[in-house]
Amino acid sequence: MNLWKRQASVAKKVLKTNSGFSLVEILVALTLIGLAGTFVVGKIFQSLDDGKVSTANIQMGGFANQLKEFRRKCNFYPDTAQGLDSLISAPSGRECKNYPPDGFLDSGTIPLDPWENEFLYESDGKKFTIKSLGSDGEEGGDGPHDSDIFYPAKKKN
Repeated sequence: MNLWKRQASVAKKVLKTNSGFSLVEILVALTLIGLAGTFVVGKIFQSLDDGKVSTANIQMGGFANQLKEFRRKCNFYPDTAQGLDSLISAPSGRECKNYPPDGFLDSGTIPLDPWENEFLYESDGKKFTIKSLGSDGEEGGDGPHDSDIFYPAKKKN
């Protein structure tokens, strides 16, 4: 019996020293985890938006290369009315004798910008600009993601 009492005494001591976390400690830990999660998620979304801006610049650079090839073969850039569609089918109006039968883009379509909007193209036949309206899809805009994106890039004052 003496052994039984000793084991019970040891068990009581173990139970008293191994108490769990209090409700306040758990709430504090959850709050800290929530704050850290909010910061991480914000950075992930910012990286996603930065990636879309980079993608738009890369797409416009690809169009520019194809437009330069168009000019090399046709001796002019398509005008604004002919637009980027001139890269997939021969433009009407001013004739291009060396226009490739399959066009200049393998896909056969003009891709949309990363925000699912059409790129805007302007040209007088001698030079051109390509523009994406950014994440807001409207002219102008503030901030790195809502601002219009141009090719060639506009110089900042």
